[in-house]
Amino acid sequence: MVDVRLEGDTVVFDVRGLHQLWAFKGRLDVPRAHIQGARRDPDVVQSWKGWRAPGTSVPGLITAGTFHLDGDRIFWDVSDASKAIVVDLADHDYRQLVIEVANPDAVVALLNRTPTSSGG
Repeated sequence: MVDVRLEGDTVVFDVRGLHQLWAFKGRLDVPRAHIQGARRDPDVVQSWKGWRAPGTSVPGLITAGTFHLDGDRIFWDVSDASKAIVVDLADHDYRQLVIEVANPDAVVALLNRTPTSSGG
């Protein structure tokens, strides 16, 4: 499971508990401007995830870590498909984050809000 929070112009994705071990990652910091959108997609876990490197994949139990698919890097941390969301990114190491969150609707709404301009 991943906790999501805003820290200024950065969205912090904290991987919780043993998921850090399975995903080989504890935290991702993504500039808010790099987030193109987020959506609920419980069916995404049924699709081919790509080649795992490094990560963990136990069908029906957990998919976590970095996966390579069609030349893109995708970060996964999902054990409960009903709480899965997909975050599309641009200009980042990852093309997508496919993550399980406690409240998918709230996180999707948070990530889809238009960032405020800092002026200048």
